[in-house]
Amino acid sequence: MDQLDTNNVTKQQKEIIGKEGIDDTKKAIEQKDEESTEPDAKTNVSLSSEDADQDFTDMYEESFRRLQEGEVVKGKIVQIDKEHVLVDIGYKSEGHVRISEFLDKDGNLTAKVGDTIDVLIEGPEDEDGVLTLSKEKATKIKVWDDIKNAYDNNNVIEGVITKRVKGGLSVDIGGVQAFLPGSQIDLKPVRNLDQLLGNRFEFKVLKYSKRRRNVVISRRAILEERRETLRKQMLSTIYEGKVVKGVVKNITDYGVFIDLGGVDGLLHITDMSWGRVNHPSEMFAIGDDITVKVLTYDAEKERVSLGLKQLTPDPWTTAGKKYPVGTHVTGKVVSLTDYGAFVELEKGVEGLIHVSEMSWTRKIRHPSSVVSVGDMVEAVVLNIDPDQKRISLGMKQVVPNPWDIVAERYPVGSTIEGKIKNITEFGLFIGIDEGIDGLVHISDISWTKRIGHPSELYKKGDKIQAKVLNIDKENERFSLGIKQLYPDPWETIEDRYVIGDSVTGKITNITEFGVFVEIEEGIEGLIHVSELSSEKIRSPAERFQVGDVVSARVININGKERRIGLSIRRLEDEKERELKGSYLNSKKAVSTLGEILKENLEKNLTDKDDVY
Repeated sequence: MDQLDTNNVTKQQKEIIGKEGIDDTKKAIEQKDEESTEPDAKTNVSLSSEDADQDFTDMYEESFRRLQEGEVVKGKIVQIDKEHVLVDIGYKSEGHVRISEFLDKDGNLTAKVGDTIDVLIEGPEDEDGVLTLSKEKATKIKVWDDIKNAYDNNNVIEGVITKRVKGGLSVDIGGVQAFLPGSQIDLKPVRNLDQLLGNRFEFKVLKYSKRRRNVVISRRAILEERRETLRKQMLSTIYEGKVVKGVVKNITDYGVFIDLGGVDGLLHITDMSWGRVNHPSEMFAIGDDITVKVLTYDAEKERVSLGLKQLTPDPWTTAGKKYPVGTHVTGKVVSLTDYGAFVELEKGVEGLIHVSEMSWTRKIRHPSSVVSVGDMVEAVVLNIDPDQKRISLGMKQVVPNPWDIVAERYPVGSTIEGKIKNITEFGLFIGIDEGIDGLVHISDISWTKRIGHPSELYKKGDKIQAKVLNIDKENERFSLGIKQLYPDPWETIEDRYVIGDSVTGKITNITEFGVFVEIEEGIEGLIHVSELSSEKIRSPAERFQVGDVVSARVININGKERRIGLSIRRLEDEKERELKGSYLNSKKAVSTLGEILKENLEKNLTDKDDVY
């Protein structure tokens, strides 16, 4: 209709805007008409009655439009009471919004008088003339418009992550719950989703259905677009030798991948430090900020090799001056091998202590018996080759060589005392000062005793005395002797025994060629099988046993060769001759007695004849 008369308002229209609304509208038009009678500042023209009728029509239509149920309009908060917030939407009376719609999760009021808000007209006035409005519903309607706009125009929309749900996260977009799949959260899998709760992000709308109230969004799509933009920018400015900043993206056994801003570069483990790096995780963690240098760039394959150690000078360039031969240094043991220990003198400079350079006196089989990884040790620089990046170190050179002073402290011929540290089949090892062990060979334990094993006479820990026999500094040998503490009994054997002496002793050993008899402690004589008896003996074991006590005659002595010959046979022969002599003498004595008796008898008979 071209013009509207308030008298011709339909019943339905009256129900919508109310009689008072029409009257108010009419009064407003009349008031405006009165105001319009004043000359206009620019045109000096007064509004005609026809214009006033048109204004009334427009205002009526505007009032009618605002009162459409389900429409969203703007309004201003004019009053707040205990239960409602009153909002002026340009109608004859303010609309009511439940105050609960203005409370946050903690129960705090978020509205204040004067705020301009969007509200939804939920329905016509009730019997009391109250117009019910809703801020939440207006917000949701507006949000769905924003969602549609973001989907249609590929724009972003903001939301707050509220909770974890199956397969992803729930995001609040202005009151509408959207689903963020786990694969769309970030460029890489997120291990801890809880850390994202409560955070606000921008998202792209992948799909939506207002009827089903279903919205699927993506954060990854935004990140991919940004990364691609950064990648193009980075590729256009990157060059070899450029120093760039990045973030550690991934860690492997051979290096770390650095995100340079859309472009990934590899920092190899060999380019991380001039020093030793066992694993990249020792230096970096995912998310670390890092500054690196571009070593190589392949534009065709878009591959970037990075270096960290190249940002500092190579320490080997000054190592020759810093560590000349003879320098005393302190370093940390960083690695052990079968042949020695590597010691870090500074980042990038390591020296080797060979096992032969760890002790003057001990025979080191493995460096772990002396040092452990992480130990701080002192050493002396023995040799350095900066070109080959090698430094030879010695630990034992830190202290004097005990072999240099042992000859002065223990001259040959002197007597030492120490504990038996070890017993072997070939001798005894005696602990001496400064970690030097002296060896008493089994042949130098006794002048005379037959020793099968040193443990027959000694045990570990026994304290004994010995005489210094020899010191070999070059071969690091210290020879000792126990028997040398006493005179050699064989040197005076000829003073104690002469040929023809009769001796008695115990059989100590029986062989096929004879038996050995101990005639004094440690002195044994041999009775050859031919000297065992006047009778023929096939085997000494047939007649003798070890432990039998026998007597024999000394038949030869050789002190230099440490031999004494004995004979049982000769002793027996002598005894047999003696027995024969006694028998003959006794027989001769008996004959002489008979002759005497005969003479006496004959004399008696003669005397008797004389008598008669």
